[in-house]
Amino acid sequence: MSDTAQNAPAWRGGWLNRLVARPSFQSWASKFPLTRGQARRDGALLFDVVQGFVQSQVLMALVELDVFRRLRAGPQSAEVLGHALDIDPERMEIALQAGAALHLLKRKRDGRFALARRGAALMGVPGLEAMIRHHRAFYRDLEDPVALLRGPEQTELSQFWPYVFGAKGAVDEGVARTYSDLMAQSQKLVAEDTLRAVSFKDVSCLLDIGGGTGAFLEAVGLSAKGPKLKLFDLPQVVPEAQARFEGAGLAARVEITAGSFREDPLPQGADAISLIRVLYDHSDDTVRDLLAKAYSALPSGGRLIVSEPMGGGAKPERSGDVYFAFYTMAMQTGRTRSAAQIEALCLEAGFTAIQSPAPARPFVTRVLTATKK
Repeated sequence: MSDTAQNAPAWRGGWLNRLVARPSFQSWASKFPLTRGQARRDGALLFDVVQGFVQSQVLMALVELDVFRRLRAGPQSAEVLGHALDIDPERMEIALQAGAALHLLKRKRDGRFALARRGAALMGVPGLEAMIRHHRAFYRDLEDPVALLRGPEQTELSQFWPYVFGAKGAVDEGVARTYSDLMAQSQKLVAEDTLRAVSFKDVSCLLDIGGGTGAFLEAVGLSAKGPKLKLFDLPQVVPEAQARFEGAGLAARVEITAGSFREDPLPQGADAISLIRVLYDHSDDTVRDLLAKAYSALPSGGRLIVSEPMGGGAKPERSGDVYFAFYTMAMQTGRTRSAAQIEALCLEAGFTAIQSPAPARPFVTRVLTATKK
């Protein structure tokens, strides 16, 4: 941006926005040759935002009806699918047509519907279908977004995720299993992007805090043969973690310690600590305490690895500043932070040499690393 643009008086932008906000100007701009292209693009983008909730519900219907898997074997008509799913064929066609408009399905010349590449990809993303089904609770919290912004006493998601409050004896094993299963499925993508950004070849021992059933540690163990591995999480997830490591042939390399990072000291002896989708589940005070504990547990030169979806900060980013920001708000226990905000918290704890490269897929995760002096 030029110095002239940067130093432009504020009134110029305000004047332009007031002009653009006039219906008469929008009508004129949509017809005038030099402005109609931009006016139409702006209109289309705005309408896409307006109808976004319908798109997500169409997706939910297609997932609930298992349409993608039904079409994986080959194209089917609305009549055949409607009969199989006990839905009127005309209504079934509306759902399939909507799926085709969203490029999840494709309409054949004979009127049947087939799986599109984007729909096939949806089935190939670990945990995505489970997360879509889980969104029922999130939708209920977003039914009144103003009430959510004002801070209700209780939300659907806060009841769904009591696990994140971290009390060792307060979480039902079934609830912990539901949480861990959902996180473990999607953790595969997070692990892929984290391992692309961070090398563990020089790590002698990695401690993963809040690692659930060990999906991330499993990925590290299979990609890097050297490090010893330690998992620290609530007692309810230990049996499934043990089973995971045994199944992956990693049991001899992994030490599991049951506990809560809120209440218990962290295991010692690691020269690297990972926090994979942990910080955004918690308040600033809890994060400060956790980072201080991590700093104390590491030796000089030890590394901290943070990996989770982050906000864009000075450059707002859609996945972090829209989806994850409102999701964590509805959870009532954490918040989505920018890399700069996490860096500030790490500096406060004493860490240095903080780095956060541009993420490959910001809707999956962003990685930040820091070093103990």
